[in-house]
Amino acid sequence: MRNIVSLNSDWLFVKNTTDVSIREGEKISLPHTWNAEDGYDGGNDYFRGSCLYFKTLEKSSLPEADLYYLEFRGANSSADVYVGGKHLAHHDGGYSTWRVNITDEIKDSTEIAVIVDNSANNTVYPQMADFTFYGGLYRNVNLICVNKAHFDLDYYGAPGIKITPAVEGKDAKVEVEVFVKDLAEGQVIRYTITDAEGEPISGGTGAWTKQTFDINGVHLWNGRKDPYLYTCTAEIVEGETVVDNVCSRFGCRTFKIDPNNGFILNGEEYPLRGVSRHQDRWGVGNALLPEHHVEDIDLICEVGATTIRLAHYQHDQYFYDLCDERGLVIWAEIPYISKHMPGGRENTISQMKELVSQNYNHPSIVVWGLSNEIGIGGADEDLLENHRILNDMVHEMDKTRLTTIAAVSMCKMDDPYLQIPDVVSYNHYFGWYGGDTTMNGPWFDKFHAMHPTIPIGCSEYGCEALNWHTSDPKQGDYTEEYQAYYHEELIKQLFTRKYMWATHVWNMFDFGADARAEGGENGQNHKGLVTMDRKYKKDAFFAYKAWLVSPDVDPFVHLCGKRYIDRVEDVTKVTVYSNLPEVELFVNGKSVGKKTAPDHFFYFDVKNEGESTIVAKAGDFTDEGKIRKVAEMNMDYVLREVGAVLNWFDVTEIEGRFSLNDKISDIMQSKRGKLWFLGVGLKLKKKMDANKKGKAQGEKKGGFDIDLKDAGGSGIMDMLGGFSVLRLSSMMGMVNISFTKEELLKMNKQLNRIKKPKQK
Repeated sequence: MRNIVSLNSDWLFVKNTTDVSIREGEKISLPHTWNAEDGYDGGNDYFRGSCLYFKTLEKSSLPEADLYYLEFRGANSSADVYVGGKHLAHHDGGYSTWRVNITDEIKDSTEIAVIVDNSANNTVYPQMADFTFYGGLYRNVNLICVNKAHFDLDYYGAPGIKITPAVEGKDAKVEVEVFVKDLAEGQVIRYTITDAEGEPISGGTGAWTKQTFDINGVHLWNGRKDPYLYTCTAEIVEGETVVDNVCSRFGCRTFKIDPNNGFILNGEEYPLRGVSRHQDRWGVGNALLPEHHVEDIDLICEVGATTIRLAHYQHDQYFYDLCDERGLVIWAEIPYISKHMPGGRENTISQMKELVSQNYNHPSIVVWGLSNEIGIGGADEDLLENHRILNDMVHEMDKTRLTTIAAVSMCKMDDPYLQIPDVVSYNHYFGWYGGDTTMNGPWFDKFHAMHPTIPIGCSEYGCEALNWHTSDPKQGDYTEEYQAYYHEELIKQLFTRKYMWATHVWNMFDFGADARAEGGENGQNHKGLVTMDRKYKKDAFFAYKAWLVSPDVDPFVHLCGKRYIDRVEDVTKVTVYSNLPEVELFVNGKSVGKKTAPDHFFYFDVKNEGESTIVAKAGDFTDEGKIRKVAEMNMDYVLREVGAVLNWFDVTEIEGRFSLNDKISDIMQSKRGKLWFLGVGLKLKKKMDANKKGKAQGEKKGGFDIDLKDAGGSGIMDMLGGFSVLRLSSMMGMVNISFTKEELLKMNKQLNRIKKPKQK
């Protein structure tokens, strides 16, 4: 009988070494990452290299078995396994399960050494992306003890059982295929399918490894409404003895992605409106415990999501299990992201084989993601061929699901690589990185008109918000108020276009991106609806909850701006979100009126005098906050960049002239401004060229190649136009380019000489 022994305890950890003979170091337990602190503190200097994990196994403590396999649920990003000093295995890819047969090396006392390496290279994805590549044995490590006859443990970390349900009317046929090794004479396979209550409903026994079973009156897996799961158990039996066993839950459902009507689940329209998720969090990096995963999915369910894009890599099996249980529809993908590496093709193939093989049985998964923003530098023939190979391979491995990609904004609508997958989504940030919020819906209308047979979705959209506040929110100010406004606008545009097959907010949670230097808290991407520590739900969280959660399920009212108390204006705009039809607002106990809002966003004007207690009431539910009249802006609410060479309030501004605080798109409206920006582009190119020659830092951390020659074009400039020059200069740290204070002040003097065009 199979035994699985946890090996999470009693490891020795040694940082920055490839020496497997070391026997002194830090005592740790798994899961573990060496970037739990430096992975999101900013500076783009988190440790990337090789580290040793060492453990001794005593055979007397192990179950009796014919074969012993080490199982790694996640080792980022490459790993080498040594047992008794002998090198047994190498694995590339930091997000999947993989196993090593150590049977022949088991002694009375067995030394296991694992060298894990997250350093830069040109063959293992990801190497360039806007998130931290945490190193370590950050998921569980097990010892699987099995008999000679066993379900296969050697094929791409797969579970050894493959379940393919097909719904036929009110019934279902379930094809079960198992993969066995060394089945002996007299040994057969016993299959049992049980319902959610554990009652057997179908099955059989025989020597066959593939068989189809009937489920009469099938109970469908129906998303958040009813995520019903069956279980299939397969056992190798000899007489009455169970030699080995595997089991997997599965769900019976049909789905279709229609270019006009969006996602169809079990024959009914089922709008996919949800979020993306990164797996890390404050204090632990990516070394999550089960309770962390549960908290994440609880929050995602609370916001009302029906779908999750699990970006940008394979997530923990436990989280996929939770998605099955909660009824979330999932986009699963590999980390083929941002930068196509000609030497990385085999790694994309192996990571995709692992993703599909290990996750085939999850009913929650409906699409396999081939890549993310991989066309940011253009789609050459090698990139196209890589996508065709992946697309064909996935369709061969899984004939029940579809393929997709996440294309970046500057990817043209007629780009040939958009024709490869079954469905397409785009990452758009109009209203944050460029353009304005009104551009989002019309852009999708244009794509839909150009490609009426291609289902189109929005795989990323969002904007950053920290604990900064203003009564006059503006694009790029990092305030909670602008983020709330942005998402109000995007909700109204995206959710009302039924042809969009899925929309995914970027991101559900703030996450580690050590190269980031913006927003006043370096080292994180702050586009989350919830903070990285999961302790604070930003106002925008409740905008989604108001649209997506039925008042019959979780009625609520939310008063926005509760962290923004001191205000200088005489009349304050108060925003309230609720999924109930009517909201009444009280100021110091007196009603200032009732309002209805079909879009769930309620706005009130409140006189700001002295200190006021504000209460929003909807039905039986209330939410309370305070505002206080002050003469001058409380500077605790004003963005100050951490470690910035210059902050915006240190910049000299001259009325009627440009400065570093002006948006690039505004500067480009002036002929002199455009020439100035082209000159800056040449300086940037020189800095990039210098980085490429040095390679030490540029190759280590990666970087985007930005072409500013076509300064008036619609590609990268649409993305850059929404930034102020100062904000862009701080962000250039993500591509290893920095400006001194003197350089910035010189640029500001140049801009101060350029007149702003007169407003027409």
